[in-house]
Amino acid sequence: MPHTPGHKPVLSNIEIAQAARLRPIGEIAAAAGIPDEALEPYGRAKAKVALSWLHGLTDRPRGRLVLVTAVSPTPAGEGKTTTTVGLGDALTRISERAMICLREPALGPVFGMKGGAAGGGRAQVVPMEDINLHFTGDFGAIAVATNLLAAMIDNHVHHGNALGIDVRRITWRRVLDMNDRALRDTVIGLGGTGNGHPRESGFDIVVASEVMAIFCLATSLADLKRRLGRIVVARTRSGAPVTAADLGAHGAMTAVLRDALAPNLVQTLEHTPAFVHGGPFANIAHGCSSLIATEAALRLADYVVTEAGFGADLGAEKFADIVGRRGVQADCAVIVATVRALKYHGGVDVPQLPVEDVAALERGLANLDRHVRNVREVYGLPCVVAINRRADDTDAEIAALIAGAERMGVRAVAATHFADGGAGAEDLAREVVRLCDEGGAAPTFTYPDEAPLWDKMRAIAQRVYGAADVTGSASVLRAVETLEAEGYGGLPVCVAKTQYSFSTDAKLRGAPSGHVVDVREVRLAAGAEFVVMICGDIMTMPGLPADPAAAHIDVTDDGRITGLF
Repeated sequence: MPHTPGHKPVLSNIEIAQAARLRPIGEIAAAAGIPDEALEPYGRAKAKVALSWLHGLTDRPRGRLVLVTAVSPTPAGEGKTTTTVGLGDALTRISERAMICLREPALGPVFGMKGGAAGGGRAQVVPMEDINLHFTGDFGAIAVATNLLAAMIDNHVHHGNALGIDVRRITWRRVLDMNDRALRDTVIGLGGTGNGHPRESGFDIVVASEVMAIFCLATSLADLKRRLGRIVVARTRSGAPVTAADLGAHGAMTAVLRDALAPNLVQTLEHTPAFVHGGPFANIAHGCSSLIATEAALRLADYVVTEAGFGADLGAEKFADIVGRRGVQADCAVIVATVRALKYHGGVDVPQLPVEDVAALERGLANLDRHVRNVREVYGLPCVVAINRRADDTDAEIAALIAGAERMGVRAVAATHFADGGAGAEDLAREVVRLCDEGGAAPTFTYPDEAPLWDKMRAIAQRVYGAADVTGSASVLRAVETLEAEGYGGLPVCVAKTQYSFSTDAKLRGAPSGHVVDVREVRLAAGAEFVVMICGDIMTMPGLPADPAAAHIDVTDDGRITGLF
């Protein structure tokens, strides 16, 4: 029976994925030009690709990079990963050599509010259960490397503290790949002298760790080890920084991460090759998959579709200002929008979103307009709006969205890849090819390298968020001044803030302007080579919701997983 536009398949996402006929991963690799000897298989349907082979691709011409971003996220969901997958399949269908680069899902949101993150409907990467759960163990390796460094800090202090570490100024935190609010703030070392020195500490989620950021920005094993060694973990009693290299930890950390650094190759439901590798969140980290995977895909395909986390004010900004400064820049952007999301930003509450409301959609276009202006004018990228169409979207609402985008000077293309796979996104794929062929000015940055750190933060707030200014306590301003004095002023800024609003108040929908962005904490990520500015109430260790997704996940007696998104 044919699907109506945007119609949701009768089967659940996991049922569609489990019914799929996957090709052996060697066939997928061969289609991408990867020889069998470069593969390190993890079963029949996934493999790592050897770094030694990938390093030999540098003399090949680079393909075109398509960055998928979105409007500000809403409870209704926008389908950015689904669109990334559907667009990759559509490019293949129109006879382009395409690959996809995605972040690995984190177990925190898989078991929390969001559920799985491998796409949905007929636009998924598979094997879906593996990708959403332990996959190839990369996140476990990143957690071990992070916690090894934490253990070596406390061990050094316990055995005499030759470096003179001030235990009150240890900034390195342990991590867990799980949302667990009870571990945000902890006291460790209790139980007597044999258990170390009692001190306050805490946990972050793995995707917020600096090791994750380093993992995704490193270009080789040697670069990984260099960056790990530069991590600043504490201060001495005199205020000097203490690094992982000072503790002799970076070599072992690199050894733990050696195999994980090779990118993971999987396939879509339509057998388009996909790298799924690395996974920093864009609201608390830089939000992009690994540089190694992206660079490799650009040497293997004519078009590479990659995704930046959350809205264009977060993931796309960080792609432009952090990843772009590493020499990997997009050729065009796709901004995912839904009728539901724009009605939500126009003031409609979630229960009423299925009801036609063109007036609310028109009000919500302000959110899309700011994202379009940021992508085009701040990041310097040509773009198209991808309408991820749902069954309850009316023709009048779709027409209003298309007309609204036209007034913004961009084209909006309705796509039904969720229901129809790549066939439902062919028009979107053709528009992406047209934009890339048309070319344009080189991508731009939000701020210059030489600007002071606080001016960089202000530029992001004013140019991207529409804010009037930024504020910070005296301790925050002193921390920024210290980093400038120590030579870190040339680093880019990575803002941690809510994904739900241009402001730091998640409840402010649409396109708020004139607000003030308050920076409550500054963290140096010397190995990742950026400075994190934590704003508002954002948490680097989220909690589970009242009804977590984990409560609906199960396994049958024959080992079949159910309820996973």
